[in-house]
Amino acid sequence: MERVDDGGPALSGPGGLSGALADALAPVAAGSGADFSVAVLETGSGASGVHGDGSYATASVVKVGILAALLLGAQDEGRRLTAEERSQATVMIENSDNDAATALWHTIGGTNGLEAALARLGLTDTRGDERGRWGLTRTTAADQLTLLRAVFLDAAPLSVRSRAYLRTLMGRVTARQSWGVSAAADGTGSGTRLKNGWMPRDATGLWVVNSIGAVTTGGRTHLLAVLSEGNTDLRAGVTLVEEVARTAVAVAHAR
Repeated sequence: MERVDDGGPALSGPGGLSGALADALAPVAAGSGADFSVAVLETGSGASGVHGDGSYATASVVKVGILAALLLGAQDEGRRLTAEERSQATVMIENSDNDAATALWHTIGGTNGLEAALARLGLTDTRGDERGRWGLTRTTAADQLTLLRAVFLDAAPLSVRSRAYLRTLMGRVTARQSWGVSAAADGTGSGTRLKNGWMPRDATGLWVVNSIGAVTTGGRTHLLAVLSEGNTDLRAGVTLVEEVARTAVAVAHAR
């Protein structure tokens, strides 16, 4: 059993931001034994790019998708979240509580409910685990960027209230889990909003370490998703994800 903890513009082609990312990240890839992928969007210009197209286990970054699915369902029913749902959502995002995630996973209808909701948000390459283990959902960095667009930029299908609620919780992640894409922020703007995911794989002992969110550098906001697997331990994974995040934002900021 795995231990689990935790439609916008097309991505730039090889000659654009994606090509620049490939060049800048080549030394990072050469120096790491782990595999990674990143997708980034500079919200002001709309410039976006992706490096790597692999599918990765989500670990706890799927909790953003779980909450998005819950909010869509509540919108469809013309209601607000219940007090219990709000309590579960808070600890799921802010503290990465697994019990709360499991409870809300059942509320949204498990794998089928998640896939249906994410499809409405424009995700095309995210698939739930056949045995219903939410942390083993498979996704791509490009799909996670699409999810971030739905939370931070797009007007529908998530309502203004739903998007604001998600962003608020992502801005209150406990300090000990504030690593990851936050490494690319420079302290300007309204603060980093993120969700991280990490877990060792039972078969190999190697770690999945992921981070998604919104960061501000030089007064410009970037949406960023970094996924990785094959890390020797959590510390190595965090170091890799943060180096990739800083590099990707620097490249996007310079375009």
